[in-house]
Amino acid sequence: MPTDRLPPEWQARLERAGLRRTQATRRVLELFLRDCGWSPTHAEVDAALQSGGLQVNRVTLYRLLDRLAAAGLLERQPDDESRSWRFHLAASDAEAQAPRFECDACHRQFRITEASQSSRAATHQLLDALAHLGHHAQRVELAIHGTCAGCQPSPDQPARR
Repeated sequence: MPTDRLPPEWQARLERAGLRRTQATRRVLELFLRDCGWSPTHAEVDAALQSGGLQVNRVTLYRLLDRLAAAGLLERQPDDESRSWRFHLAASDAEAQAPRFECDACHRQFRITEASQSSRAATHQLLDALAHLGHHAQRVELAIHGTCAGCQPSPDQPARR
């Protein structure tokens, strides 16, 4: 995917972050854009690149994922079970306040935009309470964990892990 097909805001973020449009950068972004709910670890991104025929140095890939997160294109969250980071596409401004659901089986993430009004109100209450105590909060992340519909077992099949 050529980077000139990226949304203009993404191109601007890449430029501001000083990220070169290398083949690795393009291929990593393509992986995330292909499946917006994908939330892989570094090792899973590496495996996906290798299966597509691209070898990237492990440390270089770590740095690239971190730089894409710093540029606001990806978000990273800890995965306590595997003791690693998981990366996913950054939420748009409209989705930023919406809570997210993460499947503990497949690690796909879904924004719950239908709940955005109520979650926005709760977020403002939390931020106001912290401000009243003299704290300066930068963001609120609300995540709900469970099993997505695709990982739910049918009555005659055991649960996926």
